[in-house]
Amino acid sequence: MKKTVFLKIVAFTLISVFYSACNSTAVPQYTSVAVKAPFAMDSVRLFVYPEKDFNIKEYGAVEGGKVKNTQAIAKAIAACNKAGGGRVIIPNGTWLTGPIHFKSNVNLHLEDNAVITFTDNPNDYLPAVMTSWEGFECYNYSPLLYAFECENIAITGKGSLSPVMDNWRKWFPRPEPHMEALKSLYKMAAEGVPVEKRQMAVGQNNLRPHLIQFNRCKTVLLDGFTIKNSPFWTIHMYMTNGGVVRNLNVEAKGHNNDGIDLEMSRNFLVEDCLFNQGDDAVVIKSGSNQDGWRLDTPSENIVIRNCKITAGHLLLGIGSEISGGIRNVYMHDCVAPNTVHRLFFIKTNHRRGAFVENIYMENIKTGGTLRVLEIDTDVLYQWRTLVPTYEERITRIDGIHMKNIECKSAHLIYELKGDKKLPVKNVEMENVHVATVGDTINPVQFVENLKTENITYDKVDAAAVSELEKYLNNK
Repeated sequence: MKKTVFLKIVAFTLISVFYSACNSTAVPQYTSVAVKAPFAMDSVRLFVYPEKDFNIKEYGAVEGGKVKNTQAIAKAIAACNKAGGGRVIIPNGTWLTGPIHFKSNVNLHLEDNAVITFTDNPNDYLPAVMTSWEGFECYNYSPLLYAFECENIAITGKGSLSPVMDNWRKWFPRPEPHMEALKSLYKMAAEGVPVEKRQMAVGQNNLRPHLIQFNRCKTVLLDGFTIKNSPFWTIHMYMTNGGVVRNLNVEAKGHNNDGIDLEMSRNFLVEDCLFNQGDDAVVIKSGSNQDGWRLDTPSENIVIRNCKITAGHLLLGIGSEISGGIRNVYMHDCVAPNTVHRLFFIKTNHRRGAFVENIYMENIKTGGTLRVLEIDTDVLYQWRTLVPTYEERITRIDGIHMKNIECKSAHLIYELKGDKKLPVKNVEMENVHVATVGDTINPVQFVENLKTENITYDKVDAAAVSELEKYLNNK
């Protein structure tokens, strides 16, 4: 009896071991990138992709920019994911496609002369996916490159992303049907309408899709490639935890063409990138109003270093979508050699709430700008008269630090407009030099504990700076 029981145990154990071996997957391997910051922040980890390649040509892709390869790319991504991960290879040549949807453990690798060109037919980006538009969650046209709840995903290589823009450019203006759609989305968010019922990819709403959106993902990498144009925000990391964005050449000069938006995301490093934008270059956001409060996910632990901005409205923007809170952001050793509207701009309003704290900028060189530092707590843009205030919440702003800034010309060195109900606190500016200023008066209201040290300029030339202001305002 005892012998029979023993044999049964041995047999069961062997079967279990065999079954486990047949069904086991390799333990994920990671490397880390060291990050230094004036706040506690761990190294950013990167996934080590298995050495397996899945060339899209083997899944039916046709080069030449005439045949849509949406299904072939999707098949390669599915095969890569099923095999445990690796690289999906986009070979040299031009490859036309509709939306690319990622799966976990997939590195979309663009060979040196590979060009992915995306159609501009809105119907190709249906069915609608769960996304967001200017801080409000909704179902809209799929971003051109989209990931939802994926882990370990990347776009790498020295190729380029170059969407066809003919139709999207027609959507750049904001006619009445588009504005009515925004009003509807704003109202649905304020009233707590479930996101799945906020269907925006209909009629003449014309809510343009992002180029890249990684939505609720973990451990991501963008490295080495070039971007030429975008329908809307160019790179959007949304509720994503952990990533590196480096060595990119981002050029998108159209309407709302921010360079990179990190929204409700954390533990990110952005480095060695070139931004040439029609809107803001590097932007930190965290949702709008009731949606931001509902999601309650701050953007935090973000470092931007060694980047160059050749054109853009802002070098670093905080907001105005800010309702989940923003903390621990550090930009250093970046240059904007030409002109930007503002070097560093924190913008919010009485509908946003939440907080902005522990933001650092240092070792920056720039050409001309309207403001070196601006804080404005009453930025509402078109929303001021378009929609009502459903609920008032004031943003707490505390701990803004700016150091070692060199600027050729600026209308004002700083302009700080806090809110009377909750003044801005603890703003420090040290070693800021502007060669030519348009005005020596730096307006400040509702700010507590402003510290300035070694803020200098060489000369005042209102006429020269006025020409710069006209130029920037007409861009």
